[in-house]
Amino acid sequence: MEFSLSPRLLAVADWVPPDCRLADIGTDHALLPAWLLLQGRIRSAIAADLRPGPLRRAAETVSRFGLDCRIDLRLSDGLDGLEQHEADCVVMAGMGGETIRGILAKAPWTRTDTLLVLQPQSKGPQLRRWLAENGYSILRERCVHDSGHWYPILLVHGGTDDVRWTPGTLLAGQPSRWEREPGRAAYLRSLLEHCARQRDGLLSALHRDEMRLETIGQAMAELEIWVDTLQKEQSK
Repeated sequence: MEFSLSPRLLAVADWVPPDCRLADIGTDHALLPAWLLLQGRIRSAIAADLRPGPLRRAAETVSRFGLDCRIDLRLSDGLDGLEQHEADCVVMAGMGGETIRGILAKAPWTRTDTLLVLQPQSKGPQLRRWLAENGYSILRERCVHDSGHWYPILLVHGGTDDVRWTPGTLLAGQPSRWEREPGRAAYLRSLLEHCARQRDGLLSALHRDEMRLETIGQAMAELEIWVDTLQKEQSK
């Protein structure tokens, strides 16, 4: 019996290195580790979740596909229930950027010989800044459209960057690290629309936050340049 992953999880799975020991944090149904094992892509997996309900759903998936001996289910608050040597690759997908940041802050061992595949549902700029300031390097970024929403996915490793962060790069990632997906321009346009809504809300407020308005304006200017550049590249 086989099953398929959503476009979002499939893009995450693509960055999990072959033959690794995977830790899927916030696993919910354990679909990602189950699919990777059934495809013969990974050696073993730990599927962890904070709540008993999702872990019961994960146990149903594990049992359905006969993976009881290959997926270790753990009730764990983030990475608290794991030791450093147990995983080569850690996935955190489908949770907020602040939650991801909090989990990593309690597990400094993830800066050493551990590949991270992160898919923040929110607070992407704050996560990027925190990673850069706390000993992590964003190696690559991709964007995926799934069920009407855009999702950024970050490939991260321990290390330092000498990149200059700007309002635009914090929002959309460093262009030099982008995967050149066909949908990149559409993703950037969606970020532009989000910025425009934020700007309009601030302009109509009784007391304007001029600093925030300036930051949004800088981000929009960068995004417009990148969209124009991508459109020119695609028209060649």
